[in-house]
Amino acid sequence: MRVGEKIKRLREDRAMSLEEMSKKTGLSSSVLSQLENHLISPPLGTLIKIACAFEVPVGYFFRDQPEQDPFCLVREHERQKVSRFASKDGVNYGYSYEALGYGKKDRHMEPFVVTLTPATLGPADLSSHAGEEFIYVLEGEVEVTLGDHTDLLRPHDSIYYDATLPHRVSCAQGRPAKIVAVIWAPEK
Repeated sequence: MRVGEKIKRLREDRAMSLEEMSKKTGLSSSVLSQLENHLISPPLGTLIKIACAFEVPVGYFFRDQPEQDPFCLVREHERQKVSRFASKDGVNYGYSYEALGYGKKDRHMEPFVVTLTPATLGPADLSSHAGEEFIYVLEGEVEVTLGDHTDLLRPHDSIYYDATLPHRVSCAQGRPAKIVAVIWAPEK
C-alpha cells in the first residue's frame, strides 16, 4: 500500500473529514487531498505531523507487514524508498529518502538514508515538528538552516537539533549529497 493510501486509511478509519484532519495536523485540506491521491509526495516533516496526529509511528507509512520483532535487519535492496517528486508534474523537491528501521517493533527513532538533490522549486520553506533530528553527512556538502542560523556540513560532520526549531536541510552549491537522518518524535 502506498503512503497516500495509508494516510487516507488512517483518516477514514477514524471517520474524519479532510477538514477535521487539517485542524488536527495543521496541514491544509488541499495538501492532504493531494497526498491521499498521490499528486504530491510528503516530506518527512509532513509525515511526522500526520503520524503524531494519529498516534502512529512514522514507520507506519513504510511498512507493509506488522512489526513483530525487537530488531530489524534491512538489506540495501530492502529499503523502503520514497522520492520527493510531485507525480503529476515531475517537480523535484530536492530529496528522496529510504527507511532503514521500518520493521522493528516498539521503536522510538526513525532512521533514513536521504539523498539530497537540487530542487527545481528553489529552497523549501523551513519546517518544524515535535521531536529531535540527528544528521550525519555521508557524501557531498549539506546546508542546514535552523531558524536564522545556517551551517555548511561536509562528509563525516553531524548535527543534532530540536525539531521544533524551524529547519531546512538541503544540498549545498547545487551538488547532490547523501546523509543519514535519524528522527525521534514523541509519542502522544
